[in-house]
Amino acid sequence: MKIINLDHISANPLLPEVRQAMIEAINTDFGNPSSQHRLGELAAEAIENARRSVARLVNAKAEREIVFTSGGTESVNHAIKGVAWANGDKGNHIITSNIEHNAVIRSLKRLAGQNYRMTSVSVDRNGRVDPAEVEKAITDQTILISIMHSNNETGTIQPVEEIAAIARRHRILFHCDAVDSVGVVPVDVQSLGVDLLSFASNPFYGPTGVGGLYIRRGVRIWPLLDGGIQEHNKRAGTENLIGIIGMGTAAQLARKDLERRMAHTRRLRDLFLAELPKYVDEYIINTNLHHCLPHMVSVSIKYIEGESVVLMLDDENFAVSTRSACATGSLRASHVLLSLGLEHADAQGTLVIAFGVDNAEEEVTAFLKALGKVVSTLRDISPLYKKMAGRNSA
Repeated sequence: MKIINLDHISANPLLPEVRQAMIEAINTDFGNPSSQHRLGELAAEAIENARRSVARLVNAKAEREIVFTSGGTESVNHAIKGVAWANGDKGNHIITSNIEHNAVIRSLKRLAGQNYRMTSVSVDRNGRVDPAEVEKAITDQTILISIMHSNNETGTIQPVEEIAAIARRHRILFHCDAVDSVGVVPVDVQSLGVDLLSFASNPFYGPTGVGGLYIRRGVRIWPLLDGGIQEHNKRAGTENLIGIIGMGTAAQLARKDLERRMAHTRRLRDLFLAELPKYVDEYIINTNLHHCLPHMVSVSIKYIEGESVVLMLDDENFAVSTRSACATGSLRASHVLLSLGLEHADAQGTLVIAFGVDNAEEEVTAFLKALGKVVSTLRDISPLYKKMAGRNSA
């Protein structure tokens, strides 16, 4: 039986046009882009064509401002560590938020061992950073601010333009992790005002294992990898030619089809939210629905454990998540949800549902029926639910 994917924040299928472009490239594009002969020149031309498509997707002024990487994690690592190493003579203080992806958190932990200092600003109950708190955290040693565009567990979008304006006013570099936003919602590096922006191919139906980093011209940054002079001397190593070609094709398609995709997935999400009370009671919506990605929602269902729901829904042929795929396997409650003020028990009962262009309304209805059945089954054996039910009836 077909598995219905409602976990598009973690993995997306390749679009047919992307798959075809990659298959054709496998058959014809096998040169090394750094080689001087015609095979190398053809490979280099294919990469630059893809770079132009990706640059247009984020409205980068120059193709040379786009560096191809192995994915979002490398792009984040490169932005944060590269800026810190290149600007250490100016200061050693970095500002971030307490809901960032592990790629940001662990990059900063690594730098902390090299005498860099960090300040993490909190978010409000709606999951948003207060730009005034960011400005208050600035010192004369601050060299970088790193705040994500949208959260990978709740979908809530941050006030990036306001934070970028603060960074510019204080002449501090600003990095934005936009891995879950680029190709999903309009992301314009010019209007956002960011200096660096990390993103990946998979969220807009390109291949996994390839991503990009926008670096505004003039930004001081060290390479993360040492070796050759590929990617305009910013990222050593032979490029992932086939993956980059696929990413370029996916970027072209995303740019043309973005509004339709947003409207379709928003309609599915809104249907889910409207019908959810018919099947499940006592839940918490963690997504700020006024400032969010159109295709996803985080729901904490009381008195049950999220991973049990995921496993039972998998038996019903529905794929959903409890949190970021990069954090799956951790027994601890999500740091993102705890930052919103949720109790541990509620955070542990969270589902992240992300719709895609391949989903249909009838799948949403079928999912809600399956979810209602699973929640009812788990609550019947939940000692916490029985305890609360007994207290409410007393």
